[in-house]
Amino acid sequence: MSLSGVGMESTGYRVFSGGIWEEKYGYARAVVVGGRVIVSGCTATVDGEVRHIGDAYRQSLTAMEIALEAVMMGGLTREDVVMVRYYVVEHRDFDPVGRAIHDVFHKVRPACTGVRVAGLIDPRMLVEIEIEALRA
Repeated sequence: MSLSGVGMESTGYRVFSGGIWEEKYGYARAVVVGGRVIVSGCTATVDGEVRHIGDAYRQSLTAMEIALEAVMMGGLTREDVVMVRYYVVEHRDFDPVGRAIHDVFHKVRPACTGVRVAGLIDPRMLVEIEIEALRA
């Protein structure tokens, strides 16, 4: 991941992971403003390839690992996470995604919202996760 603050003085700075969708669609992995890190939706895409096909639990863990790396690049930690939002394609994946969130954040207990959607950018993706962290 890399940081960029060029031309962003009034809106903080950006964290870039080098993911294929960031450049193609013109967004940052995360935006850091004041004591807040807002992480874009993360999937289990590593080096341009979707990982853990068919396994929502493991896709969730990978997506959260990517998101938490962006949080750390923004100067915060897992303990600073205040919100998790996740999007699943299949209803049956709410439980495995929820278990993964529990396994990562059970001591932190952030707010959390789960939503079922019609689909994600790649049909092999089962879950997308957004995270927000805030310096107390």
